[in-house]
Amino acid sequence: MHHGTHRSPSPTAPPPPAAGGRRRRRGTAPAVVALALVTLLAGCGAADGDAGDRAAGPAAAGFPLTVDNCGVTTTYTEPPSRAVTVHQHPAELMLALGLQDRMVGTAFPDSPTLPEHREAYAALPRLAEKEPSFETVLEAEPDFVYGGYGSAFAENEGRSREAFADAGIDTHLNREYCGAGRVSMADAYAEIRTIGDIFGVPERAEDLVTDLERRVDRTTEAVAGARQVPVFVYDSGDKAAYTAGGRSMGTEIIELAGGRNVFADLDEVFGDASWEQVVARRPEVIVLHDYPGAGSVAEKREFLLSQPALADVPAIRNERFAVLPLTATLVGVRPPHAVAELARALHPERFR
Repeated sequence: MHHGTHRSPSPTAPPPPAAGGRRRRRGTAPAVVALALVTLLAGCGAADGDAGDRAAGPAAAGFPLTVDNCGVTTTYTEPPSRAVTVHQHPAELMLALGLQDRMVGTAFPDSPTLPEHREAYAALPRLAEKEPSFETVLEAEPDFVYGGYGSAFAENEGRSREAFADAGIDTHLNREYCGAGRVSMADAYAEIRTIGDIFGVPERAEDLVTDLERRVDRTTEAVAGARQVPVFVYDSGDKAAYTAGGRSMGTEIIELAGGRNVFADLDEVFGDASWEQVVARRPEVIVLHDYPGAGSVAEKREFLLSQPALADVPAIRNERFAVLPLTATLVGVRPPHAVAELARALHPERFR
């Protein structure tokens, strides 16, 4: 989700990465930190045979590479060899590209990882349970920091992309935060290809995209011709329903899974809808977003079932709920998996 579209306490409610911070970063003065980091990197560079071999080997084909990312232009002379990911979905994308050997830390797990990445993800050094401080990231001695939400590079917390650049560290922000105002499956595939290029593994990226496209194709074939099930996405909220609008990845996931987002006409990635609108649109399935900080899935379900005004909504009357981790709707490797998962909930008869 784009900054400003998903409210606190969700992790997707950061200040924009380019917002003017009123406070200098805490801790060591920037110049001292940068000098210390340069000294550390210079001291270990010659001994880091693995990184040197990688830069000199076949992986360096296609470099130098210039990438324009959310208004920040970076020229890579070689693939990064010491990456830190902030937020879970960038970590999973890198793991799906087989890049765990280039990862020196991650932070902010917010849902169970995909089974195929669980072991590798658990083995990564955990820098923090939420966003790590600037100093904590520096201690991992990265040459690349990849953020999932805009809050990865929150200027008011001293983690601006400029601060990392001053310390000689390249950064990349998930394209979902580049301000286009719409999020699609095409963005997920483009993000995979970009990270593949940055790390010198474009063939792996193409193979991964092909695999994910086939996963989606298998699902759309399975639900072809089925009636579109009306779906309401409940993210959070009590006075109003905070829901996925027509500009969200969620709407595309629902459509590919054989459903119809009843708030597809909401011209936002995320926005508020009234409970009267929810009643009037008669959703037959409710998708609950699962992520830390906005109540558990059980609490959300109980809240909806306890509202007398919603009693006649078909999804409530029949207690038809589906659960998707919030990460499943974000730019990364998860959305094609979410399409398959949701299709089974919407059209179980097609998967028996």
